[in-house]
Amino acid sequence: MGRYPLVVALVSVLAGCQISSTPVAAPIVSPTTPHTAAAAAALQAADVPAGLQPCPSSGQLAAYLTSLQTSNPTLAQRLSTQWQALEKAGAQDAAITLFAADPTACSAELAASGTVKSAASVVIRFSDEGQADRAWEAGILGFAPPAPGDLPPGVARGTSTGLGQSAWTYKNPPVLLACWRKAVFAALVVVTNLDDVTFKAAAAAIDARLN
Repeated sequence: MGRYPLVVALVSVLAGCQISSTPVAAPIVSPTTPHTAAAAAALQAADVPAGLQPCPSSGQLAAYLTSLQTSNPTLAQRLSTQWQALEKAGAQDAAITLFAADPTACSAELAASGTVKSAASVVIRFSDEGQADRAWEAGILGFAPPAPGDLPPGVARGTSTGLGQSAWTYKNPPVLLACWRKAVFAALVVVTNLDDVTFKAAAAAIDARLN
């Protein structure tokens, strides 16, 4: 090509109001539903075709970067720099999951390697929706959306992707990519040497878990 403020109920008292002799029950505030952990929202084994095995390095992004320093130090350095920028932008939780038909692809960027069938995802959680949207617009791990009026062949942006307004896709087989923002999350999915049906199903599976 970050994490979550609690909702606090504020009770305002009008000046000059007469105090009632009848006790007034305090409003009951339901706790907000916690956001899904990045690792739980990312691609799972059930989301990918049989024959693709999870790469041992899958998991929290920070741990993945540490393991990658041995197998692909150049990629590890670049991704580490990009991840640090995302942390400064408000990222609080991030996970990467990689699945490949051949373990040699596990050290490649997003497991995209030659003719090997693979699927990969990155899910990043931010402090709030504004941070997530700005980070998505600036680019997730180097993958930035095209300008709305400049869509090269194979690229779509917005609701036509099926992933909402803040979304874009790139389809140039053997590589199919989707990057989008939903709620406080930014997500990235890449499948290589797999069909469009598998690609859409993988993206939809993640999207359904982003709350």
